[in-house]
Amino acid sequence: MRAKSIWSIIALLLVVSCGKEQNVFIEAESFSSPGAWVVDQQGMDVRGSSWLLAHGAGVPVEDASELISLPQARYHVFALTRNWTAPWSPVDGPGAFQIMIDGKPLKNVLGTKGEEWHWQYAGSLKASADSVRVSLHDLTGFDGRCDALYFSRSRFPGLDASPEGLEKLRLQMNPEWNTPALDEHYDYVVVGGGIAGICAAVSAARLGLKTAIVNDRPVFGGNNSAEVRVHLGGRIELEPYPNLGNLIKEFGHKKCGNADSAEKFEDWKKEDILLDAGVDIYPSCHALDVEMQGSRIEAVLCRHISRGELIRLSAPLFADCTGDGAVGFLAGADYREGREARSEYGESMAPEEADDRHLGASLLWNSKDKRAPSPFPEFSYGLSFTDSSAIKSSKFRWDWETGLDMDMITEVEKIRDYGLLVLYSNWSYIKNHMGLYPNRALDWVAYITGKRESRRLLGDYILTENDLVNAVPHEDGTCCTSWGIDLHTPKPENEKFFPAEPFMTEARHLYFEPYPIPYRCLYSRNIDNLFMAGRDISCSHVAFGSVRVIRTCGMMGEVVGMAASICKKHGSGPRSVYSDYFSELEELMKEGVGRKGLPNDQDFCIHGCFDPALKK
Repeated sequence: MRAKSIWSIIALLLVVSCGKEQNVFIEAESFSSPGAWVVDQQGMDVRGSSWLLAHGAGVPVEDASELISLPQARYHVFALTRNWTAPWSPVDGPGAFQIMIDGKPLKNVLGTKGEEWHWQYAGSLKASADSVRVSLHDLTGFDGRCDALYFSRSRFPGLDASPEGLEKLRLQMNPEWNTPALDEHYDYVVVGGGIAGICAAVSAARLGLKTAIVNDRPVFGGNNSAEVRVHLGGRIELEPYPNLGNLIKEFGHKKCGNADSAEKFEDWKKEDILLDAGVDIYPSCHALDVEMQGSRIEAVLCRHISRGELIRLSAPLFADCTGDGAVGFLAGADYREGREARSEYGESMAPEEADDRHLGASLLWNSKDKRAPSPFPEFSYGLSFTDSSAIKSSKFRWDWETGLDMDMITEVEKIRDYGLLVLYSNWSYIKNHMGLYPNRALDWVAYITGKRESRRLLGDYILTENDLVNAVPHEDGTCCTSWGIDLHTPKPENEKFFPAEPFMTEARHLYFEPYPIPYRCLYSRNIDNLFMAGRDISCSHVAFGSVRVIRTCGMMGEVVGMAASICKKHGSGPRSVYSDYFSELEELMKEGVGRKGLPNDQDFCIHGCFDPALKK
């Protein structure tokens, strides 16, 4: 029997009301008809829930709507929203929208004021029927956002917009908010549905484990999905285990190009390979807490990003493939962020002093020739361009990168918004003031941030620059990292024009021969049943500059899935695979879990790879 998304058997939550005054609270992201508004979950670790985003790249999007029961009375309506450009500009922002009741707008325009999330007054209405249709009507296409609506019998209900205040309100309105709607047990739970997570889940499932995978977006693939559109990088089929990487060949896309069309990323293959392996998939679910028993994870708690249901998944083994080290962080795993001092590991590419800088995030985009004049609105909200500082480009370039000195978890909304601000401001300037690309229009703009680096969970070994460039041998070598060390810092010319927040980078490279990553980098040193694969493995910032590319992350996932099968066989934990059963892992790595004989399409991205072996 094929596995299925568990959400197909869970009913939608209903709009809830509470109290003598019959106030009504609605989560905007739960609207049954979202129109062309999109669910943005990237701030859930901060806000506690996701929200709807009117992401139209300057073209107003179709209304989101919901039919709600509303007892007949007069109501005052509030929207939880903010002005996303307020950190950079004091003027009213571009994310304007209105609330419509049965097709008629309430009086106030929303989303243009207030740097912080707050309850903004939309207007009043008199409900004269048993139900009304509530709509979010976008006015600009410039990323207005709404988290929730509140219909109050009082003009001054004393609403609290803080995460703590919202949690209290949700519990008041729905006492079952924090009660799991589903409780399932598995042999092994993978959190994170990027390439590393897919490989970690499929590998274990093919070796006989009852496996679940949790992904906080509706599509799988992470940075390699059509939502972000970063192509595959790094080499596969490398000694000493050339069959590692066969799995990626089963579902990896065949055409090259960052930010290219959605079809090139072939997302359907990613879900299909999970289902065909018998993995239970939990798309659109965000891991927000863990249950611990001493130094072991007992269960992970996840909330659906639009419907709000809470689920509990328990297992003896977990894999953190979130990129952010989210499960490890929640469990109290040791981790590092930022750059180590040069003296700590003796790394030539490390800074003299430790700091919080890391690789930034990119917001990918492209444009299309419309073969006719294609105007774009004037867009100026605190970021001023000139002919000298403007970027003359009609498509995303890898060096557009924001957030190098910001927190990739707690400030992810601002990092993404700055990427939008840069793109819209620059595009407006080069079209309206320089006359470039008169017939081109923005065709696709990501709203999901393509992160490079955040937390790195620490294992029994920390990989460093010296391991890579000196080819230090380790008895527990696994898959090979092949991408040269590739670190980014602000581009001086861009920093000169935008000293407060540069948004373009330059790369520093250091090449080496392909290097087997020690197995001890793939499990937590202080959480007894936690593996990690992908961008959050145990390494220094400098070594991270090599291991972070997508094919390499996928092979880590293959290895972790194999190790999980050994743990189940012996009733043991990840560390014991190194200490007692590594010969068994070696045999599995020699054999691989992927189909043999498939064509190797890895060279299609040769222009984006800094591996000298591909530059012959």
